[in-house]
Amino acid sequence: MPHFDLLQLIQTAGYIGLFFIVFAESGLFFGFFLPGDSLLFTAGFLASQNLFNIWLMIPLLIIAAITGDSAGFWTGKHFGTWLRKQKESFFFKKHHLEMAEAYYEKHGPKTIVIARFMPFIRTFAPIVAGMAKMNYATFISYNIFGGIFWVTLISLLGYGLGNAIPNVDQYLYPIIGVIIFLSILPGIYHFYKEKTSYEHMHPQASPLRTRLSNLLSKLLRK
Repeated sequence: MPHFDLLQLIQTAGYIGLFFIVFAESGLFFGFFLPGDSLLFTAGFLASQNLFNIWLMIPLLIIAAITGDSAGFWTGKHFGTWLRKQKESFFFKKHHLEMAEAYYEKHGPKTIVIARFMPFIRTFAPIVAGMAKMNYATFISYNIFGGIFWVTLISLLGYGLGNAIPNVDQYLYPIIGVIIFLSILPGIYHFYKEKTSYEHMHPQASPLRTRLSNLLSKLLRK
C-alpha cells in the first residue's frame, strides 16, 4: 500500500484540488512528482461511488490539462534559457527535461499527445515545445486533443471499473499499480532502445560488451 492514502487525498482535495494538481502536473516544471494517471483513474472510481459528478469532473480536468500544458509552453518560450541554467533540486530534474527534448526531436508535435500518457515527459513536453518555438496554433490543436483524450479515457476507465466490478475498492491499489506501470512502460522501452542504439554505435561505451567481443575474437583466432 502506498505511503499515503490516495483515496483520502483526492476526496480531501475536491474539485478545486484536482484541478490544480492536474494543472501543475501537466506543464509546471515543479509538478512532475504529482500523480497523473493514477489520480484521474481514482477520481473516476470515486465518481462511480457518487463522491464526484463525472460529467462535471471530466470537463473541469480537461480544462486543467489544457491550460496546464499552455502554461508550460509559455514557460519554455520565455524562460527556457533560464531553466536550462538552474541547478538540480527535488523540484527540477534536468534529465527529465533532456528526456522530453529527445522525445520531442524524435516525434515532433505528436509528443504533445503521446506525452500525456508518460509521467515526467508529460510535464516537460510542453516546456520543450515552447523552448523549440513551436507554432502556437499547432501546439494548441495537439494540446486540446491530447487533453480531452487523456482525461476522458483514464477517468472513464476508473468510472467504468467502479461500476462494473463488485467491491472493486478491494483491488484498487493493485489496479493503480498496473496503470502506473503501463504508463511508464513506453519510457522504459524508449530508454532501453536509445541505450542499445548508443552502445551499438559506440561499443567502447559498454565495457562488458567490449570484453565479450575481445574474448570471442581470441577464441576464433585459436
